[in-house]
Amino acid sequence: MVAMKAVLTGADITRALTRISHEIIEKNRGTENLLLLGIPTRGTYLAERIAAEIGRIDSQAIPVGTLDITLHRDDLRSKPPRALTPTRIPGGTVDGRRVILVDDVLFSGRTIRAALDALGELGRPALVQLAVLVDRGHRELPIRADYVGKNLPTSREEAVKVSITEIDGEDNVVIEGTHE
Repeated sequence: MVAMKAVLTGADITRALTRISHEIIEKNRGTENLLLLGIPTRGTYLAERIAAEIGRIDSQAIPVGTLDITLHRDDLRSKPPRALTPTRIPGGTVDGRRVILVDDVLFSGRTIRAALDALGELGRPALVQLAVLVDRGHRELPIRADYVGKNLPTSREEAVKVSITEIDGEDNVVIEGTHE
């Protein structure tokens, strides 16, 4: 039996996304020229929630798209094939825009490296930032998030599972594996 430890409730996730939204507005001195790109699957829904919260706070509609990274992953040969999801870029271009990549968990940094590669093929943003719900450490590449909902120190043997209402029917984050 796998041990599971709940670390974030739905209310915790809402507070974290609200804080991230405020930080994005402050760091970018407003919302002009922002584009949120979610990394499928959960990152897309988190990006939509952040955009909605920014819109509530700043009375500005923030465009949200998706960035498929499947063909840029460095583990294509070692994992089962994944279905491609469409990349959607509101306005048709990333050129000159302030792009914020959104993902659920930051671990090794390899997913974000793949996202940066995919983004580079689409154009040249003015700026790229990263927002994640959970940063669990164990980086293998020199990548860090600009906005973090929760830092969760974990062992490599543990797994962080993010559940969100849009996919899983509830919001929570659990750590699976060995716990002391």
